[in-house]
Amino acid sequence: MKCEIYLVLQLFYQVKLIEAGCDEAGRGCYAGPVFAAAVILPEKFYHPLLNDSKQVKEKDRCLLREFIENNALSYSVAMIDEKEIDKINILQASIKAMHKAIEGLTLLPQFLLIDGNRFKKHKNIPYECIIKGDGKYASIAAASILAKTYRDEFMQELHFQYPEYAWNKNKGYGTLTHRKAIEAFGLCKHHRKSFKIQP
Repeated sequence: MKCEIYLVLQLFYQVKLIEAGCDEAGRGCYAGPVFAAAVILPEKFYHPLLNDSKQVKEKDRCLLREFIENNALSYSVAMIDEKEIDKINILQASIKAMHKAIEGLTLLPQFLLIDGNRFKKHKNIPYECIIKGDGKYASIAAASILAKTYRDEFMQELHFQYPEYAWNKNKGYGTLTHRKAIEAFGLCKHHRKSFKIQP
């Protein structure tokens, strides 16, 4: 008999202030935008499949996205395109995408939980950076699911314009297939030129 063990994420870092979890997707990709999401969850929010998006199957991410959007107190998704990434660098673009996502929330957060170890304060809202936070806190995990699914959807659409790069499968990451396509067809306008990509 198979026994499945589900990860139990902490719901909040603190309970005195309205808390939003933030995460990004696509930071290490060769092509396409970086996406970020911010999510404010209600008390007693729970889904057994919720985890860091990288640890969740694609079909389950889609189910989770719908559940999060239907049950979050507020959520927002934002993106910074590859042109701006090339101008300001990927770290600054990731932080800017998170800021845009926070600004898009319909409920004003009073505290931010950020995945990773780098962030710039946004409108004097206190924050805490959590390394691997998407596997520790539900709001960051929820943000990672939204950022990942929205970005994957975006890259799927780009795939129809540039099928040679197989973005429907690699989502812009530097897989062997993607690198071979770059060698054969060169870079397109959606590739991040500042990454100095080599085939």
